[in-house]
Parts: sequence; structure tokens; C-alpha cells
Amino acid sequence: MAILLSLSPHHHPPPLNPPQNSNPNSPKPTPQATSLPSTISKRQFIFKTTSLCLISLATQHPLAQALAEPSPPLKSVLSILANTKSWFQFYGDGFAIRVPPQFEDIMEPEDYSAGLSLYGDKAKPKTFAARFASSDGSEVLNVVVRPSNQLKITFLEAKDITDLGSLKEAAKLFVPGGTTLYSARTLKIKEEEGYRTYYFYEFGRDEQHAALVAVVNSGKAIIAGATAPQSKWDEDGVKLRSAVISLTVL
Repeated sequence: MAILLSLSPHHHPPPLNPPQNSNPNSPKPTPQATSLPSTISKRQFIFKTTSLCLISLATQHPLAQALAEPSPPLKSVLSILANTKSWFQFYGDGFAIRVPPQFEDIMEPEDYSAGLSLYGDKAKPKTFAARFASSDGSEVLNVVVRPSNQLKITFLEAKDITDLGSLKEAAKLFVPGGTTLYSARTLKIKEEEGYRTYYFYEFGRDEQHAALVAVVNSGKAIIAGATAPQSKWDEDGVKLRSAVISLTVL
């Protein structure tokens, strides 16, 4: 099984349609460190571009060497973040995330209805819980929700991301093989009942760059990922990194 964080070049999705349960006034927790042809259909576009950043949940990749190398200083990755309070906040099933300005909803209608079943038929799992892209489609923000026991077999329900292993161990679940790992960090987000642990990874492969945040709550893993061409990351990396770090558990 695999989770896809896609990078989508030159696509013009439909206008953003905010969900009924959106609440832009909700506060955002503060993290603490410890070109395709026009004749291609939208469905072809989405599934042909999702292979760009594949996160394997079944195959163990040789990341030990990359994780053993010291990551960049924290200030070089997480000290400069955009203020996302004015951004549209999307509310999904058990999570909320801030969406960068000018990003548009590119979820297919069947993505919204996935997970529903009639007359006892087996429900089709949703590929994405949320999916947004820049106006030209080159930058994409995805959220995926999966049962945590699909990532790692456990006898007890995972309550926290640390139940899947340490930052280094969990990287084998979230970071694809053959990539350059730029940073791996543990984030502590203050909530009403204390602090929740999130894992942050930033990595690249070929000419692509990605940032990812993963968290676990009540047996579900929630993964937010943003991808863009390396040529655009220097300009928009702060915005994309800030978007994934805005992920919060509800």
C-alpha cells in the first residue's frame, strides 16, 4: 500500500469551494522545535502526476545513512515560517489545515463520496482527505488519513506518532527511498490537554522538493505533504512548509 503526495504541473483546477464546516476564526497552534497537453482529462492529470512523490507504507527503504547524517540547523528550516492566520482553514475528518492563498480545491467529486457504502458493499477508501493546488498546478498540498495499523502492525491502538517509532524509525514509513533528506524534526504542539508530537520531514528527489508532517490520533495517521519543483521551492518553500506545519488534530 502507498500514500501519494503528488506534484501536479500546469493544471487549472476549478475554483475553491470552502466546505460547510469551515471556521476561519479558529486559532492556529504554535509549533515548538525539540506542462501537460490541454487535451488530457482532469482524472488523467491527477493520477499521472501522483507518482512523482510516492510514500511507501509497505517497503522498507534504506534511509539509515541519510538519517545518520546531521540535519541542517533548525533555524535554517523552521525559524522562518509564514503567518498563516489569515489563510483559509480547511476542516476535514479529524484535522484542520491552512491553505495558502490562491490555492484551489482539486478534489474530484468521487473523492468526497468515497468511503460511503450502500447495501453493505465494501466502501472504497479515499485516496486524499484534502487536495489543493496552485493556479498553475505546479505546487500541491495533500492530506491523507490512514489507520495507523496499516503503517505499522500494533496490538494496541496508536495514540501518538511515537507509537510508530522514533523520528528516525518512522522516516522509513513516510520518506520514499532514493531521496535526499534535508531535515527531520520533532515538533511539540500545545493542546488543551498538553503537548502532541508531530514528525516533520523535508526531502527532495531529482528536481522535486517536498515537506511533510505526520501525526497520530486515536489510531489514525494524518499526513500532510506539500510538493513543488525545486526551481520554485526557493521562492515558495516557506509558504509550503508553513502550510504542512499548520496541520492540527481536532
